[in-house]
Amino acid sequence: MGERSQVRGLDVIVEQDSDGWFVGSVPALAGCHTQARTRTELRDRIAEAIDLCREAEPPAQPLDPRQNR
Repeated sequence: MGERSQVRGLDVIVEQDSDGWFVGSVPALAGCHTQARTRTELRDRIAEAIDLCREAEPPAQPLDPRQNR
């Protein structure tokens, strides 16, 4: 298992693959992951991925069906 860090207040798992690339995943956000050649670049990319995943998330509360009338 990889090492853990925090970006934008979320846990990030960082691993290095067999080709030397760093891979970052955010377990709290489905499909939120990226890769980079350096740890510094990975931190920037994972921050961007978190922002994009948060934008794409559905609303936390179900919409009130009465509002759709």
